[in-house]
Amino acid sequence: MMKVEQVLNNLKSRFPNEPEYLQAVEEVLYSIEEVYNQHPEFEQQNIIERLCIPDRIFSFRVTWIDDNGKVQTNMGYRIQHNNAIGPYKGGLRFHASVSPSILKFLAFEQTFKNALTTLPMGGGKGGSDFSTEGKSDGEIMRFCQAFMTELWHHIGPETDIPAGDIGVGGRELGYMYGMYKKLARENSGTLTGKGLEFGGSLMRPEATGYGNIYFLMNMLKRKGINDLKGQEISISGSGNVATYTAEKVIELGGKVITLSDSSGYIYDPDGIDSDKLAYVFDLKNLYCGRIKEYAAKYGCKYVERQRPWKEKCTIALPSATQNEIDEEDAKILVQNGCIAVSEGANMPCTPEAIDVFLQNKILYAPGKAANAGGVSVSGLEMSQNSMKLNWPKQEVDDRLKSIMSSIHESCVRYGTEPGGYVNYMKGANIAGFMKVAKAMMAQGVI
Repeated sequence: MMKVEQVLNNLKSRFPNEPEYLQAVEEVLYSIEEVYNQHPEFEQQNIIERLCIPDRIFSFRVTWIDDNGKVQTNMGYRIQHNNAIGPYKGGLRFHASVSPSILKFLAFEQTFKNALTTLPMGGGKGGSDFSTEGKSDGEIMRFCQAFMTELWHHIGPETDIPAGDIGVGGRELGYMYGMYKKLARENSGTLTGKGLEFGGSLMRPEATGYGNIYFLMNMLKRKGINDLKGQEISISGSGNVATYTAEKVIELGGKVITLSDSSGYIYDPDGIDSDKLAYVFDLKNLYCGRIKEYAAKYGCKYVERQRPWKEKCTIALPSATQNEIDEEDAKILVQNGCIAVSEGANMPCTPEAIDVFLQNKILYAPGKAANAGGVSVSGLEMSQNSMKLNWPKQEVDDRLKSIMSSIHESCVRYGTEPGGYVNYMKGANIAGFMKVAKAMMAQGVI
């Protein structure tokens, strides 16, 4: 029989300086404990420890030359967490905050997220403490090429298929794929999120944001709410996930009132309409501007170095980074009448914040379910690459809607409590865990 405290204490003693990883593991273990203990065969094969600890971790030095001719070094990593149901799949993150702890948490979460999609994908994650901010295209290209000269040994279309994440968009993926193709001497679906000109899928940029809203709508419809009209919606972030989340919200009639970046947030009580959002797309994608420039242009409130969760809203969509909603934020959201929180980012709510949402029985969708749209379309890109064809946008969007609906059904199946409240966190964790655990059992002790 698994005792969560015993497992956690063991992991904490072995990995004492990895708080993000341990936080992610703790959240999952408590929610699956009861189900796990109903299967003594899992304990017999030590499934829980084998699932918590990655299959392997690669770390390497990345050496590149900046525009001044100075030699620079960064660290590179790839976490191959679990491949019981398919090749390792997960993004690459380029950001100064990248560490083994953060990547292990992301790879652990990715394993369950990918299992929920119904597609044959295992879980992995990688990246570097390199930051693209302030770097020229030439510097970014040289770094990406240097990074791939190490990574390419460990990836492949049937082994490990990386994608983008924070700091890694179409430009970076293009540079890395070009180097991979040269070294491996193949054109394959080894990276996803590629440009449409060389194997990318329509809908990939929109997928995480759109998928979050499709999941949100499934939750709301169970409560008799069929559209977003009249809903005031607070979104954090202003990158790819946040902007496409906002785009879909606007399309469905909701009012987006906030966006943010690392410098602060804007609050627009009149709502961010399509024209204003187009300015944000240009601001962030073309000019690498800051969100405060929106406030200057449209004359709305800007709060420096704060998060937007104190503003009154009915739906909150955290789409920036991990642990951005803490217990105090959660209490304010509930007091202000928030009815739903759906995570566009990975683990943006602290455990204490999640407890507040569950205790108050508001709709709470964890990232491993709500933001699975991105990796789902990455999986669809893999399928298109294998068949050497491209599906039209509507077909990809329809498949995305179907996948998000299926994920929602799995969460409801495993997460419905006696009173009828759906604990989506519990449902997502159990559904993902059961699929991976059964696959591991079937394949023996390896």
